[in-house]
Amino acid sequence: MKKEDVPQQGGLNAGAREVSYAVDSNGRYILESSVGWEAKNIALSQAWEEIVDQLRDVIAAIKAGKKSPLAYYMVKSQMDPALLAQYCGIARWRVKRHLKPAVFAKLSDSDLTPYAELLGVSVERLRTVPDEPPLTEFDHSEKENS
Repeated sequence: MKKEDVPQQGGLNAGAREVSYAVDSNGRYILESSVGWEAKNIALSQAWEEIVDQLRDVIAAIKAGKKSPLAYYMVKSQMDPALLAQYCGIARWRVKRHLKPAVFAKLSDSDLTPYAELLGVSVERLRTVPDEPPLTEFDHSEKENS
């Protein structure tokens, strides 16, 4: 794309800029700054909406006693049990057991510390979940008009 065609449509970047390759008037590739691109913003918005839906589902499962609070933080961090196990250095089968409410409730603070450190929360916070996900669905009109 030409330098003057680099998108400047704002959106999910929250004021941050990104760099794109463009062609200058001499036909050379250059790096050009951009505040966003509508197609990318739509795709990211849809992805965030899906994550919010997954978080709502896991909160409901936790409130119903089907999963432990660890499941919420795992989904929020976009991990599965295998990835969480790998990053924490805990066997996958143990992570899967810790996703069960009865097992999770019996875990000591020292058992929860690797999870808390990885997920960036305190052990106390790891034992609870919010009533609603803190993420909200993205509305293009609000962001662009503010």
